[in-house]
Amino acid sequence: STGKLYAQIRNGAPFDVFLAADDARPRRLEAEGLAVSGTRFTYAIGRLALWSPDPKLVGAGAAVLREGRFAHLAIANSKTAPYGAAAEQALRRLGIWERIAPRLVRGENITQTFQFVRTGNAALGFVALAQVRALPESERGSYWIVPANMHDALRQEAVLLKHGAENPAARALLDYLRTPDVKSLIQDLGYSTSP
Repeated sequence: STGKLYAQIRNGAPFDVFLAADDARPRRLEAEGLAVSGTRFTYAIGRLALWSPDPKLVGAGAAVLREGRFAHLAIANSKTAPYGAAAEQALRRLGIWERIAPRLVRGENITQTFQFVRTGNAALGFVALAQVRALPESERGSYWIVPANMHDALRQEAVLLKHGAENPAARALLDYLRTPDVKSLIQDLGYSTSP
């Protein structure tokens, strides 16, 4: 998760570039002097989706959540994973957090959360839209794209870390992420690339 990577960087992990699933931790690293000032930028803006492999489970909007026709709902850890924080915000905004909380299965990160749903350990879960779009059409099941106004923006930032300040490959990677071809690819995967 982004939070765990941030902690590793703060504790001396020899990483050159940090691609975070939020904007808070790259900003903190810059403020703490662990990232090269002026290199931080948004490479993607993620979208949260409520997803189930069952093509009939997730209908229009959040009805399935309100009706409670499931045993378990997967979300990423809201303390360390930005997509988990967004899922909690959406559930609170819907006014059902307290009712749903006992049914939650928490993934360490968004990848583990996706796997909980994909393997059937949870009937549905809040995942990254990009994860759903990466599936073959026949495996996409049903999903609802959570309106962006139901949670904080999932602004994903990249930053050059002090460890990589003199590494030309690290700078080249960050430059590459800003090219039109990469931005187009990122958009095809279900992200936005501009605010």
